[in-house]
Amino acid sequence: MLTCMDARLDPAKFAGFAEGEAHVIRNAGGRASSDAIRSLVLSHKLLGTQEWFVVHHTDCGMEKFDQQTMATLLEESLHTAIADQTGWHNVTQEGGTIEGHFVNWLTINDLKHSVVEDVQRIKASPMVPKDIPIYGYVFDCETGELIEVEEATKAGVAA
Repeated sequence: MLTCMDARLDPAKFAGFAEGEAHVIRNAGGRASSDAIRSLVLSHKLLGTQEWFVVHHTDCGMEKFDQQTMATLLEESLHTAIADQTGWHNVTQEGGTIEGHFVNWLTINDLKHSVVEDVQRIKASPMVPKDIPIYGYVFDCETGELIEVEEATKAGVAA
């Protein structure tokens, strides 16, 4: 299972897995980064995992900023930023780095679409066997419901 690192999430619990039944790969947003795909491939190739789940969630922090915002914040300061009604701001302006402009932060502007994108990206990887099914879901943090994203699951169907 690929899901978000958000501390409010208990992936095994919301997916109904007992301890030891699933590998859980977590990153900011639960996005299909190169490293997440690497982990999924290792899970299959060396440990025998036969199906994968991509699970994003409501009220995700990755929906609350964009590429340019993160790059600008890092360019101005390396210290923790704050958010208010007007957006994200650095508390200090001591100089940072331009390196944030060269990172794909994999932000989310449409939750269901991001699940579809990630399933498609995983499925398109030349390292992923075509017979592995990939399912897409959104976890609703308010209700505790796991909601299937049918378009993502269709994109992840095993061949």
